[in-house]
Amino acid sequence: MKFRFVWIGKTKNKSIKALQDEYLGRLSHFLKCEVVDIKDSAPHETVDIEGERILAALNQKTFAVLLDVKGESISSQGLAGEIEKWQNRGLKEVSFIIGGAEGVSRRVAERADISLSLSFLTFTHEMARAFLLEQLYRAYTIIKGFPYQK
Repeated sequence: MKFRFVWIGKTKNKSIKALQDEYLGRLSHFLKCEVVDIKDSAPHETVDIEGERILAALNQKTFAVLLDVKGESISSQGLAGEIEKWQNRGLKEVSFIIGGAEGVSRRVAERADISLSLSFLTFTHEMARAFLLEQLYRAYTIIKGFPYQK
């Protein structure tokens, strides 16, 4: 299985970028990972235009996971269980989508196979990326029985 991370903009904060790279490297020990940075919207562009760029970046057969505040709340153990289900289903690729500051378009939300929430709290998009990568790494340590998750 392969994880693709499709998100708006590049991480500008060097400390958060280093944290993302750290967890992306750790996660890459378990499966192939790819990051797709989508261009930030110009001030005159709508969420629909941004959404079209997101949809264009998704492979047609990918299993799409939208990170959204309105998504399903899930524990680290629950996420590990979901990943195991995806593996058992034989999914070849899972794409995690993090939209821009205004969220995602209706079309992107409809394209998502599931929607997950990292928290009821609001985070910057850069921090959400780092948290997502850490939680996916944590899920794999749970699956493999490694001591990290404790």
